[in-house]
Amino acid sequence: MTLGTMAVDHEIRIDYDKLRKDRLQKSRDQMVKDGLGALLVYDPDNVRYITSTKLGEWTTNKLGRYCLLPRDQEPILFEIGSAVRTKKALSPWIKDIRPGKNDMRGTMPNECGAAENSIKDIYDILKSYNLEKEPVGVDILTVPMMKAFQKFGLNIVDGQNTMIDAQMIKTKEEIQLLEVSASLVDGAYYDVFTAIKPGVRENEINALMRKRLYELGAENVHNVNVISGDRAYPHPHDCSDRIIRPGDMVFLDVVSDFNGYKTCYYRTFVCGRPTERQKRVYKQAYDWLQASIKLAKPGASTGDIVKCWPTYKELGYNDEFETLALELGHGIGISHWAKPVIGHQHSIKHPEILQVGMHLALETYYAEGEDAARIEEQIVITEDGCKIITKFPCEELLSTWNY
Repeated sequence: MTLGTMAVDHEIRIDYDKLRKDRLQKSRDQMVKDGLGALLVYDPDNVRYITSTKLGEWTTNKLGRYCLLPRDQEPILFEIGSAVRTKKALSPWIKDIRPGKNDMRGTMPNECGAAENSIKDIYDILKSYNLEKEPVGVDILTVPMMKAFQKFGLNIVDGQNTMIDAQMIKTKEEIQLLEVSASLVDGAYYDVFTAIKPGVRENEINALMRKRLYELGAENVHNVNVISGDRAYPHPHDCSDRIIRPGDMVFLDVVSDFNGYKTCYYRTFVCGRPTERQKRVYKQAYDWLQASIKLAKPGASTGDIVKCWPTYKELGYNDEFETLALELGHGIGISHWAKPVIGHQHSIKHPEILQVGMHLALETYYAEGEDAARIEEQIVITEDGCKIITKFPCEELLSTWNY
């Protein structure tokens, strides 16, 4: 059920209290399963998953916000110093919030020893809980941080996979958030569809998509690819100021989020009456996508899915790594790419089993000459198959301009 986007006093829509508790507990459970004494996370998605806190996008690549989750203890949030008081006032579920002391990804002078000072704080906390000899799962490391860990004798192991595994099966509330997030893009696609016409530039379509998503309630719009006409092969994965011309095929990819939960949502249109080749190109991409969706159910493997898609030889490339991100599947949630990732590069030799509660994006691509189509659906694995949560029509190539 897709409900209103606002929290209200008269009904429970998305239960955010339950969401916070469940995400923290899932992180704890996976940490224990992986034999860790603590988790130390810097990735903003992982910090948010454990603490249900965030700051603006400007903090994303600084490593200035981080979280320590010691076994059997409450999480400790190390926050940008000037935001600590605000977080204490507005995020009362986090009882221990302290100023972060990290070197902001190497931007502070080495002489100040910021990385070492921050890791010393971590060491002291772990020692107070008798956890300093236990494995500590860390998701992101810089060289100064690595040297500081070594100086204090901490046993650093992979914490990124712990967090990815914790996030792989979605809760009811997470699925609700993903559906709302997809519904915003559903609506924005209508405005974009009606705006694609000769003389409009790709970046104008990009701007319109972003505008409508923010109007509809998106928290962030991370990426909008807009590719038109002969820019579509090979796939550039970007947006330009190219002017859309009569007869162009146009495809878009939208990565936005609602309360942290991402979309990855391609659609392809044609500006004018489609040619027979354009119809054929579109149908091929659509058929590959539908074949993989039909196999998406509990117990199926990622190897089964990828067999529905063309090999690099069929697409005219030299090896499978040249086709990465053309025929693709990936988990999606609070992170844009998550487990399982599906591709010819690894899924046949190393298949993973689909489970109820996984949320995936499946996307296919096909090109002939100057025409190319890219289509993508987001699906939730259910008890009896899967549910598609991206709703803008894609059964046939839609024309945006019928002259």
